[in-house]
Amino acid sequence: MVFVLVPAGSFVMGSDERAETLARDYPQLEPRRFTQLDDEAPRHRVLISRAFYLGQHEVTVGQFRRFARASGYRPESEADGTGGYGYNPDYDPATTMRGDAFEGRSPRYSWRNPGFAQGEDHPVVNVTWNDAQALAAWLSAREGRHYRLPTEAEWEYACRAGSGARYAHGDDPQALTRHANLFDQDAAAHWPRWRAQALAGRDGFAFTAPVGSFAPNAFGLHDMIGNAWEWTADWHADDYYARSPAIDPTGPADGDVRVRRGGSWHTWPFYARCAYRNWNTPQTRYPLVGMRLVREQEPPAPAASPASGAQTPVP
Repeated sequence: MVFVLVPAGSFVMGSDERAETLARDYPQLEPRRFTQLDDEAPRHRVLISRAFYLGQHEVTVGQFRRFARASGYRPESEADGTGGYGYNPDYDPATTMRGDAFEGRSPRYSWRNPGFAQGEDHPVVNVTWNDAQALAAWLSAREGRHYRLPTEAEWEYACRAGSGARYAHGDDPQALTRHANLFDQDAAAHWPRWRAQALAGRDGFAFTAPVGSFAPNAFGLHDMIGNAWEWTADWHADDYYARSPAIDPTGPADGDVRVRRGGSWHTWPFYARCAYRNWNTPQTRYPLVGMRLVREQEPPAPAASPASGAQTPVP
């Protein structure tokens, strides 16, 4: 995995956009969706006090396969026998109570098979939060470095890369086809019932894309928006921003669901904003959800003690 050094710094986390403004810019959505964003507020300044290394790309199918082979770890979609979710062109969402876009949970689907073709360089999906923890722990033990999931604050800071807009490139959702793999006309061909919610253009991918297919943000990170949702370390709470520490927040002490960020190849543009928060139980596995890891910086080596009788240099 290639890691990019994200510098320490501060940013304004969250969003306080008015429902009227969002309704104007996302006219394809029902107005009620713009009044269900309380967990994005209040907008508040956060300091990330320590630089950290973040994966330049999402963890790929090939990388996860090598981990599973080398460690003997059985991902939850296989270990518990219930599988995951997947794309089936013969499946009709209208036949289910939830109207879910994907078929499952079924043993036929897993990280190995989300129902569509993936290369080794595509982001791994159908992986749980617990699977991500297992990969990070294995890498840490193997390399003697500390790997982990990013905190929610680290993730948003890295996604924005200095931008205060909805997306790192700006506010215009229709420009996203040039910057990210989201739900566009290529994907909508497989889900015509939701075509109205798709971006008007095409990004060239109906499903996942090879990581790095789109230009990086200002920090040099690819696919922070789109391709696969990314697990973060944090528990979710609707009111957390109102009580969040200003320096290096790590989320609530406990909870029921973990935060995921960034949207996916099947995500409508409104839900791919840098500030948008989504969540699932740690056992959730879905063909939209993957991961990206942090590698912490090594602490600086202690200064050598001057030899006995040696003169200490004067700066």
